[in-house]
Amino acid sequence: MAQQENEVVGSEVNDGYVVDTEDCAERELAHRERGTARPITVVGNPVLHRECKDVTEFGAELAQLIDDMFASQKAAEGVGLAANQIGVDAKVFVYDCPDDDGNRHTGVVVNPKLVELPAGARVLDDSNEGCLSVPTAYASLARPDYAEVEGQDAQGNPIKVRGTGYFARCLQHETDHLYGYLYIDRLSKRDRKDALRQMEEGTPRYETVPNA
Repeated sequence: MAQQENEVVGSEVNDGYVVDTEDCAERELAHRERGTARPITVVGNPVLHRECKDVTEFGAELAQLIDDMFASQKAAEGVGLAANQIGVDAKVFVYDCPDDDGNRHTGVVVNPKLVELPAGARVLDDSNEGCLSVPTAYASLARPDYAEVEGQDAQGNPIKVRGTGYFARCLQHETDHLYGYLYIDRLSKRDRKDALRQMEEGTPRYETVPNA
C-alpha cells in the first residue's frame, strides 16, 4: 500500500501541475516488479483505431493495468504507452520520458485531455517521431514543443501534466492514441506510406500481437 501512495503522481506544486520528476527510477521499478509485460498491438488492430472508453473505476484492476503497462513499456524500450497498445480499451497512458533538458518524467494519466494552446503560444517542432505500434518506422512530424494534459491519477484525483520538447511530444502522442489516432494518421499520404514500408521491412525487437 505504501508503494501505491508513493506512486501517486499527484504531488502538486502551487500552480496545480504534478511533480513527476522525483523518485522516477524507484517508482518505475516498483510498477514493473508488480506488473507483467504484454505484447504490443500494431497498426491495423481495431483497438488502436477508435476512441477508448473512459475509466470510471479506480481500484485494484486499474492499478494492475498500470503496473502491466509500465512492464510492457520497459520490455519494448518505449518512453510512453497507451492502454490500447496492449489491447485494453481504456483511457490510460503511462510515461517514463526525458525532456530536452534531460529531466526524467515518470507517471500515469487517466482520462487525459490535451489543453488547447493559444495560437501565439505554439512553436512547432518537426523532429522525428516513432511508435511502438508502428515498429521500426520513423517520420518527421510537426507538433507544438509545449503541451499540457488534464486528467486523473490512479486514484481518480484531478491532475495536470505539462512538458516541453520531447516530453511534450510524448504527451501529445499518447493522448492521441486514446482517441484512436496513430502518429502516422497525421502524416501526408506519401510519408504514411513510407512509414508503413519501413515497418514491413523491419523486425520489431519486442513481442507484438499479430493482426487477424
